[in-house]
Amino acid sequence: MAKGRSKAKVSCEECFFHVQQLCALDLDEPCATFRPDHPDGLRPPRQLRLVFRQEPSARAAWAFPTASEQAAMHRA
Repeated sequence: MAKGRSKAKVSCEECFFHVQQLCALDLDEPCATFRPDHPDGLRPPRQLRLVFRQEPSARAAWAFPTASEQAAMHRA
């Protein structure tokens, strides 16, 4: 298995909306709109890092048959 950072367990009490008394939900677990409460206020969720792909291969994965290959198929 790949090693990575383990996510800390979050709760509604740590949510910006709960702390600011803006949450209308009564759930036992954080909802999909959970945002951590921070002294700077509401911050957008972190975006994934943009990673450029390697150069595409010079040869296509599939190509139409050449004229001579097509002629050979129809001769048979």
